[in-house]
Amino acid sequence: MSFKSILQDMKGEFGSISRKGFEGRFGRSRSHRVVEESVVTAVDAMRQSCWANMPPELLRDVLMRIEESDCDWPSRQNVVACSGVCRSWREIMKDIVRNLEVSGKVTFPISVKQPGPRNTLVQCFIKRNRSSQTYHLYLNYSQASNDNGKFLLAARRCRRPTYTDYIISLNAGDVSKTSSNNIGKLRSNFLGTKFTIFDAQPPNAGAKVTKSRSTRGPRRMQCVMDAIPVAAIEPGGIAPTQTAFIPGNFDSFPSLPFFRSKSTRSDSFQSGPISTPKDEMLVLKNKTPRWHDQLQCWCLNFNGRVTVASVKNFQLVASLENGAGGQEQQHENVILQFGKVGKDIFTMDYQYPISAFQAFAICLSSFDTKIACE
Repeated sequence: MSFKSILQDMKGEFGSISRKGFEGRFGRSRSHRVVEESVVTAVDAMRQSCWANMPPELLRDVLMRIEESDCDWPSRQNVVACSGVCRSWREIMKDIVRNLEVSGKVTFPISVKQPGPRNTLVQCFIKRNRSSQTYHLYLNYSQASNDNGKFLLAARRCRRPTYTDYIISLNAGDVSKTSSNNIGKLRSNFLGTKFTIFDAQPPNAGAKVTKSRSTRGPRRMQCVMDAIPVAAIEPGGIAPTQTAFIPGNFDSFPSLPFFRSKSTRSDSFQSGPISTPKDEMLVLKNKTPRWHDQLQCWCLNFNGRVTVASVKNFQLVASLENGAGGQEQQHENVILQFGKVGKDIFTMDYQYPISAFQAFAICLSSFDTKIACE
């Protein structure tokens, strides 16, 4: 029997057992409700025992083959479906499915809080809806794909008299401030020169960012990643990796300020929550563009992922300073790139050691255009 047949059989059996037949109407007696609840409990127990009693060796072999065969979305939804069959299946799946850094496969929702794979960019794109002031982040199925891709995160812009909020949620249809699906938010000040990331899930995934505009080139950006040590970009380096969501509250979210302004000074940062010493934090800066004589403009190689010229386009690479000399060096590997491909469509590609949540929050700051930053 093929794996698809197994999944179809499970789906058919689960579908034939519906709780709708046990839903009571208003006014029913308490005895009827007790009977119905007992039947529902029995059905749940049957579901659990029917599939949980498979021989462990056979079950693990089946689940491993499903995980290995389904590498990309939408077929990878079979892996998620298997983890929802029962408790024993879920535990085995959690043990089989490796995190994003190792596998390079986006699987469960927690993947958006985990660092991307090493030496490979995770290709995503952002859709902006001007009328609803929302931004949706999707995972590309392929470079040539024209569909919506796999939904990852959503953000909604909320304007206030003195600041602007971007609420970030796991649910595309529920991006309210009180939603339990929220994993963080971004807040700007009145002038759009200072931003603060509120992270609902530890470890604190914040960044300090400075942006400036020069007459000789495009807008510059600097990101100081407080939660990521600079050693993470070295071979064998480790970045904080979250394995499960923790219930949070916006009032208790850790916060971290970062800035965007015309000033190129970075020594004016106020201290915020810091997990590592300042000189050990990962610093991301714009990859130096090259002047194109024929086009008479500054150019970056986005490898076909960006097709429209925009001041918002950027590539970030790791930046290091050589001790006493103070000379700056840049790594060649692009850690985050963001660029325009249509009126309201932007590509966002990222890799280790930052996560989709961190990359999305940084990119959202580029949408908040203010006079002070232009």
